[in-house]
Amino acid sequence: MSTMTATALPEDNILLRSDQGGVATLTLNRPKSGNSLSHDLVNELQKTFQAIAKDPSVRVIIITANGRLFCTGHDLNESLNTKHAEDKRAANIVCASMLQTMLDLPQPIIAKVQGVATAAGCELVATCDLAIASESSKFATPGVNIGLWCLSPQVAVSRTISPKHAMQMLLSGKLINAETAARFGLINEAVPDKALDARVNELTRDIASKSSYTVALGKESFYRQLEMSRRDAYNYVNEVMIRAFNSKDAEEGITAFLEKRKPEWEGR
Repeated sequence: MSTMTATALPEDNILLRSDQGGVATLTLNRPKSGNSLSHDLVNELQKTFQAIAKDPSVRVIIITANGRLFCTGHDLNESLNTKHAEDKRAANIVCASMLQTMLDLPQPIIAKVQGVATAAGCELVATCDLAIASESSKFATPGVNIGLWCLSPQVAVSRTISPKHAMQMLLSGKLINAETAARFGLINEAVPDKALDARVNELTRDIASKSSYTVALGKESFYRQLEMSRRDAYNYVNEVMIRAFNSKDAEEGITAFLEKRKPEWEGR
């Protein structure tokens, strides 16, 4: 039987973590502030991701939120009160580092979106490896509406959806529904609100059943090859393929397939 542990992190429990069956669920817990990404919350996410990266018991990560809003972006009150350019730059660097850590993690991350995700909240969704949203969820990059361009969010969003769709979101600043977000490719699926938990649980169980070594190798190689020319990408994956075939889990997986049994992964 799997066990569950719940950890309330510092700073008034702004981030909650629970672990069960190889799945770490991180819950944004600033519902009164729209789960906006305050400096403290960004720091807590970064520290938690760094800890999970070293934890072989975690095979999948879910990011979700408490309340009716998933994440409304950066905390605008903090932004207004950060007067000096160097302080603003430092805060942006920390957030960018946290988002890059998400991509560098060996474990895949699933965004479980139960409400509105705007600006940096939309960026958070776009940075996750997979995203499942309730049909009532909405998404936007609304910086243009208040005299700001969603500069940081456009990095992740434009690398997740087509340039035309990204520019449409950035120029209009309007909310799009979950069906449109799925059509754009911002999320993988839009499901009925009551089915969100079940669908995400089904997906995490499926991923957690795979070789953690293979999943980590696959995630790393996927993002690295995207930045290469086609020729370089083929050369790169050929080298990765050798590592994959020489792994204990590949040997076990092939043997189990031939013997018509379930594999017993070693994670190496």
